[in-house]
Parts: sequence; structure tokens; C-alpha cells
Amino acid sequence: MNDHDAIGPMMARIGADAREAATVLAMASSEAKALALTTAADAVWAQRDEIIAANRDDMAYGAEKGLSPAMMDRLMLDEARIQGIVDGLRAVAAQEDPIGAVMEKWDRPNGLHIERVRTPIGVIGVIYESRPNVTADAGALCLKSGNAVILRGGSESFHSSRAIHACLEAGLVAAGLPKSAIQLVPTRDRAAVTAMLQATDHIDVIVPRGGKGLVGLVQREARVPVFAHLEGICHVYVDADADPEKACRVLVNAKTRRTGICGAAETVLVDAAFRARHGDGVIQELLNAGVEVRADGPLAIAGTTPAKPDDFGREFLDMIIAAKVVDGVQGAIAHIRAFGSNHTDAIITENDTTANRFFHALDSAILMRNASTQFADGSEFGMGAEIGIATGKLHARGPVGATQLTSFKYLVTGDGTVRS
Repeated sequence: MNDHDAIGPMMARIGADAREAATVLAMASSEAKALALTTAADAVWAQRDEIIAANRDDMAYGAEKGLSPAMMDRLMLDEARIQGIVDGLRAVAAQEDPIGAVMEKWDRPNGLHIERVRTPIGVIGVIYESRPNVTADAGALCLKSGNAVILRGGSESFHSSRAIHACLEAGLVAAGLPKSAIQLVPTRDRAAVTAMLQATDHIDVIVPRGGKGLVGLVQREARVPVFAHLEGICHVYVDADADPEKACRVLVNAKTRRTGICGAAETVLVDAAFRARHGDGVIQELLNAGVEVRADGPLAIAGTTPAKPDDFGREFLDMIIAAKVVDGVQGAIAHIRAFGSNHTDAIITENDTTANRFFHALDSAILMRNASTQFADGSEFGMGAEIGIATGKLHARGPVGATQLTSFKYLVTGDGTVRS
């Protein structure tokens, strides 16, 4: 039997082990889970040189594959990013345990006392590209929420993910929890992805984290339920009542802080009335920051590039932004409805009425006012980390942290109560 033929049996074993581990985790104490995560954090920091060395191998592999600068940025680990991984693990460890939390309770006239309490989902499958930090984030959040997890990282982050996963395993062992609670698929073979998508006996939900190609594949082929995470086609709308200085500061940060993340702004919409009052300063600030502005109509000032129709509704993940003039907030809303991905959209305005209209008319998972779209991140929401930004409408939406990785059950208490 060749290696490809061995994928099915291997994934079946991984799935069965995860299902068994999930039964243990559902009963695990908050203290054990916290110990596992803090020990893992210590291990990541202690092994940072080895993790960075493994990452160099991945960076060389990525360069050989011809990954884009944005993808290479997602892949890269340095000591500062290792510190971010450690901080994320510690933050999740310190959070209140969601399992067993009473979401709601009430008494019925028939004498029944009913409670709705949080429970683990069971086994989570996470399929992701490039970012090795997802190995730690997803492992930590699933453990905190009492779920076993099967991680399938991208081929380009293979060595980095293995090094980080070894630290997570060390934490599990130290806490007396099963190593199979957090498993990393040990192959680059894409057949493992297909096996996960079909593993209805072993996996309760799939979380894809990556580009349009990966998410589209998962949504087309999965028989397991999926937490959708589509493209981050994020808009910044500069309203007539925007403060020009705020608009420039927020817009430049939203585009340039990190261009390769899903929260990076990809389109700026400028109210015609704002432009009439303040000119093209926001566009000039983008140009000054080194951004290629693909401008439509009157925004096509010196230094910009003429926009093509397919520049709108496009995730550049680069120092490129599409720009267009719109007729007020309703024009912005109409454009975002037509070209957005329901991820994150922002309005810059000092007008409360206009802001409320923007917030109520759009159905993006995250809507912001006078703040950079780069804040679309679970850690910035106080979740410690995130497993992704869900853009669907069922179960989880927006940043998916530990609480969003739970289900619930009803606990009903009577006193010899019978139904007439």
C-alpha cells in the first residue's frame, strides 16, 4: 500500500482517538485545562529558537513555491510573533471556563426548573493555510471549550506547526490530559483534507481558515457542518461628516498595518460631499504610505491607477486598495451589499444618525465606527485568540473564540413531577 492509500486508515485512527479524547475533555476540570495551556506557553517560549529554525525551513519552502509577499508574511515567525503566541495561550488559559456556564434558567408553573448550560461541541476539525500561529490558537481555544481538535495546517507551515504542536502536547501530558486531545495531521497529502471533510463519524464541525480557494473547496465538498469564513473584502466608508484627520489615520492603518490579514481594508468609499469639502487628502495619504490606489471616477488623481470593474469585491491582501466616490451613506450601503463579503466594514463619521443607519442597514459580521478594520481579531475583542472570523449566520459569527465553540443542553429538575 502506498502512502496515499494509507491516508484513509490513518485519518480514521486520528478521528477515533479524537472522539475518545473528547469524552475525557468534556469532564476535564478548569484547572487541568489551564495548566495544559500555561505549560504549553512555557514550552513555546523555551523552544522559540527551535520553532524559528523550523520556520526558516518553511519560509524556504514557501519561497520555492512562489508564495506572495502577503502569504510569506502570514507564514513568518520571529521572536515577537512567538511572544504573541505565548501571550495568546496565557490569555486563553486565564479566561473563565465556558463549559457548564448557565446561559439561562427559569421555572415553569408545573414545578419544573430548567437550565440551559454550555457544553462542548465534541470534535473540531481545523483546516488552515500559512499561519503557523493558528496551530496554537485553535488548539488552545478548542481545549478551553472542552473540544478535541484535529489540525490540518498548510503544507507551507508544516515544520513550524509541528514544532508548536509538540509544545501543546507537552502541556496536555503535564496536565494529565490525553495527547490525542490536540492532534496535528502528520502529512502534506491533500487526501487528508478530503478525509476530514467526509469524516461525519468523527468530526462534528469543520473550521476552514484560509483563502477563497480553500474555503470554497471546504464548502463544496464537506459532509461535516462548516463554520464559514469567507474572504475579508473589508470596506472603509468616509462619510460627509467624517473628521478628515481621523479618516486619514484610520484608513491608512486599516490598509497598511498588515496587508495579508483578512481584516485589511480592500476598498475605500468616499462620500461625494466629503470630497467637495475636504478634497482628496485621504487618497493622497494612501499614496504617501506607498499604497497603489486603483481609483474610479473623480478619485483618479495624479499617482493613482485607473480602477477596473473587478477591482471592487476583490481581496488584494497587498498594498493595493480600490477607491470610489459614492452618494452618501445609502450609496456606500448599496456598494457594500453588492461587493462585500459580510466580514468587516467601517464607517468614519461624527454623525450618530448616519452611523446608526450604517450599522442597521448592513449585515456584516463586524461593523465599526471610527476604528480600523484591523481590529477584526479575536484577541482584540478580548477572546485571547480566535479560530477564525465566521461570516455565516448560523451558530458562530464574527471572531470565534472558546465560547463560540460550545453548544448547549437543557437540565430539567422536578420533584416527582408528572405530566397530566
